[in-house]
Amino acid sequence: MTRILLVDDHAVVRRGVRDILTESLGKVSFGEAAMPSEAIEKLQAEDWDVVVLDISLPGRGGLDALREIKRLRPAVPVLVLSMHAEDHYALRALRAGAAGYVNKDSAAEDLAGAVRKVLAGGTHVSVRLAETLARSLRSDTSKPAHERLSDRELEVLRALAAGKTVKEIGVDLALSEKTVSTYRTRLLEKMQMRTNAELIQYALREGLVD
Repeated sequence: MTRILLVDDHAVVRRGVRDILTESLGKVSFGEAAMPSEAIEKLQAEDWDVVVLDISLPGRGGLDALREIKRLRPAVPVLVLSMHAEDHYALRALRAGAAGYVNKDSAAEDLAGAVRKVLAGGTHVSVRLAETLARSLRSDTSKPAHERLSDRELEVLRALAAGKTVKEIGVDLALSEKTVSTYRTRLLEKMQMRTNAELIQYALREGLVD
């Protein structure tokens, strides 16, 4: 029996994924976690064949959780299932050790096919993502400025562009206001900008706001 750990902070999403995979894969046993800490506990306590992970998790965040999962269980494939467009996080997820990336807007058969592929030892990417990966092999000078940001810096950039205050971002990411302000300063330095308005214009132009 295939053992799948679902990590998503929305119970409705977990239920939908369970139904899709049960119908497509047959004999499947599921575990569930709503927070990164729960996922880590379950990974330490039990054996799993695959982890299906959302990266928009409260607190620690899904990308950090992904790295910790791969550190603890490097042989267990992790399929990222995200609401974010591939352009935003797919490359980062793959570099962090994910075996594939699926958008939540994808068809049910795409999700089931992706799980089968990573279970078989493969890597799942869409045609569009494969083209992006090919382009990423070029020199860093051809990359957009936001691709040179850390994962947390990108999260802060997207939150600022969505109109959130430093206090609101701190609550969402479980960071102090001082830490968020530090990330904002780094953003401005790395992107050679001076104001939030410039950051927002850039994020809108690059499609970084959902």
